[in-house]
Amino acid sequence: MKFTIILLIGAMPFLSFSQSQEDQDAIRQVMALQQDAWNVGDLETFMAGYWKSEELRFTSSGRTSMGWQKTLDGYKKGYPTIEKMGKLKFEIFDIYPVEEKSAALTGSFYLTRSDEDLSGFFTLIFRKIDGEWKIISDMTCSN
Repeated sequence: MKFTIILLIGAMPFLSFSQSQEDQDAIRQVMALQQDAWNVGDLETFMAGYWKSEELRFTSSGRTSMGWQKTLDGYKKGYPTIEKMGKLKFEIFDIYPVEEKSAALTGSFYLTRSDEDLSGFFTLIFRKIDGEWKIISDMTCSN
């Protein structure tokens, strides 16, 4: 009996909140808007999915940078032309709650480009800020 009670108490934080279907759909919409913006070469609109804050975290290639502007600058440097940007396709594996107003999303990306395709995996942490879901942390790993 003690073991069952401990398990239930330990699981309570995970049972106390979940994202509604509406929240999951809103998060998926952020991803769709980012994909569409990328595919027309519009990095500023792509970045609208990110939290516009110096606390935004972006991790890739073994480095973490902080800040929305630094993230945008990194994208501009890495993808200076629409040809380098290529065509982006996201695949969403899972969206799951982290806290009451936060969710994690795992997925993959595939960039089709004329010179060399690029693919990889990512985990994004979203937070509902002022009624909108924004990416507050992006951890991306290229293959």
